[in-house]
Amino acid sequence: MTSSVNPSPAASPDGTSGDVTSGGIRTVVVPAAGLGTRFLPATKTVPKELLPVVDTPGIELIASEAAQAGASRLAVVTSPRKQGIMEFFDRDELLEDTLESRGKTEQLNKVRAVNEMITAVSVNQDRPLGLGHAIGCAEGALDDDEDSFAVLLPDDLVLPFGVMNEMIKVRQRYGGTVLCGFEVPEDEVSNYGVFDIADPGDEDAVDDDRVCTVTGMVEKPDVEDAPSTIVATGRYLLDRSIFDALRRTKPGKGGEIQITDAIEILIAEGHPVHVYIHKGGRHDLGNPGGFIRACVDFALDSETYGPSLKRWLQNRLEE
Repeated sequence: MTSSVNPSPAASPDGTSGDVTSGGIRTVVVPAAGLGTRFLPATKTVPKELLPVVDTPGIELIASEAAQAGASRLAVVTSPRKQGIMEFFDRDELLEDTLESRGKTEQLNKVRAVNEMITAVSVNQDRPLGLGHAIGCAEGALDDDEDSFAVLLPDDLVLPFGVMNEMIKVRQRYGGTVLCGFEVPEDEVSNYGVFDIADPGDEDAVDDDRVCTVTGMVEKPDVEDAPSTIVATGRYLLDRSIFDALRRTKPGKGGEIQITDAIEILIAEGHPVHVYIHKGGRHDLGNPGGFIRACVDFALDSETYGPSLKRWLQNRLEE
């Protein structure tokens, strides 16, 4: 189900709303206004977020992750040329009736799944001015009583699903903003945004081997300048104060407003910011190489496709 931005509390399909009073989340923001140029010519007509990982569009995987984290509203930040994303969340009664009349129950359930898991609302970003700008566009999608919200970047699949639930627990314990990070080999840090974290003996440090206090962020540093080997990935649990920080963030290269700059403002003003270090895996759906790996990974785990694909791959690699 889709709608335009609505200021009233969002209810999930079962009639409940996200429990923001106990530290949970109600709204997940999904920035999806990009042009998808790495996937041209396919993305000339099909939004990148609708390209299927085996048989499930990337945007549905994100919607499922959001619902599993307790969210009831998916605020999709998009542009007029990508309205196909929002159409994906609309019911197709003719298709459903046809599948039902033909007894295709499995396919019918797949078609209905996304409509039953979460309510999607459209947020317009008229110009591509950076991730921070996209997140700022979604402020009107939140209810007045929401003091936090999540951001899931559709280019990033963080596995296994459930990392946002752990990030919510971190916020419940420490407050403020919580980010998701991975440890990478030292020679790979230049490919990522890298966290500067408090040393174990510092006053701001926390006693948790999976959580670190963030004291700063460095975007794609040289190896010798990297403050740590903990790098950012596309999962954010943001305190609502981020919107005020974004309004005070000066545009950077290309006139873009970066979320990392806004987070730096919060850190400088004493807001708690922590990173949860995830020990699972990740797929980058933002480039064809990463997308292919995700498709193979998901297909190998499939009871339908896995066994035959594994045999084919083994034979192909032996040629």
